Amino acid sequence: MPITLPATLPAFEVLSKEGVMVMTPDRAAHQDIRPIRIGLLNLMPKKIQTENQFARLIGATPLQIDFQLIRMSEHQTKNTAAEHMEAFYRPFEAVRNEKFDGLIITGAPIEHLPFEEVTYWDELREVFDWTQTHVHSTFGVCWGGMAMAYHFHGVKKHILDHKAFGCFRHQNRAPASPYLRGFSDDFVIPVSRWTEMRQDEVDRAEGLKTLLGSDEVGPCLIEDVCHRALYIFNHFEYDSGTLKEEYDRDVANGTPINVPMNYYPDDNPARQPLNRWRSHAHLLYGNWINEIYQSTPFDLAAIGA
Repeated sequence: MPITLPATLPAFEVLSKEGVMVMTPDRAAHQDIRPIRIGLLNLMPKKIQTENQFARLIGATPLQIDFQLIRMSEHQTKNTAAEHMEAFYRPFEAVRNEKFDGLIITGAPIEHLPFEEVTYWDELREVFDWTQTHVHSTFGVCWGGMAMAYHFHGVKKHILDHKAFGCFRHQNRAPASPYLRGFSDDFVIPVSRWTEMRQDEVDRAEGLKTLLGSDEVGPCLIEDVCHRALYIFNHFEYDSGTLKEEYDRDVANGTPINVPMNYYPDDNPARQPLNRWRSHAHLLYGNWINEIYQSTPFDLAAIGA
């Protein structure tokens, strides 16, 4: 089954060329099926790149996905054309009375700020609380996941003395979890962050369970059963060249940065990086959508009841 996207959204052409099944809303409306409704609250500056990354993953499932793009109501992006935002995004205020089977909340490049100093923090807290009555399952990614863990459980983020940057080995710490169906015991995930959440503090928070973790970069994927949420602090959604783009940008800007660990063959930035996480990325998001499909009410209005 396809993912439903506007024909003029850049991701439509990108995914079509990759062989991902995509469908226009008009065609989807003529199918006798209730699609799974997934929202993407996109807090990243490069909106189009992030849309492509997540649409690629959730569009690979055998279910029809109705993909909705959401932004914060007051915050204005400086890195994506206003025409694109106007055409494809709706502010949170416009969707707050709607129900969603799933919601992805992305990261944001504001790790250095205390949560309370983020300009849209108050509205984001409203979003978090709103998910408890209007969203069946929420997936917080990187800063978005840390913000949710802080909001619901008071788990703090800690500034690192150097950036965790590269592809780090992780371990499957809950093989029986339905979210990890098909996962290997050991694998790599791209990491790019200046902050961390500490395992001992996660362990002390009631209701949180670590599913994936790393001895080098700490907890990665956490399940929050009480709030019907997953929090992931690393980046399965990254394209093969995303870490390279970040590294090249910092080098060009004169920003001190290490070569991303375990990313380039022989750690040589002149060589083409290899994608060693793609299969697990599809597994995780496919398992998440399958769990939504198995448990969400057929009547959207019943979500959160």
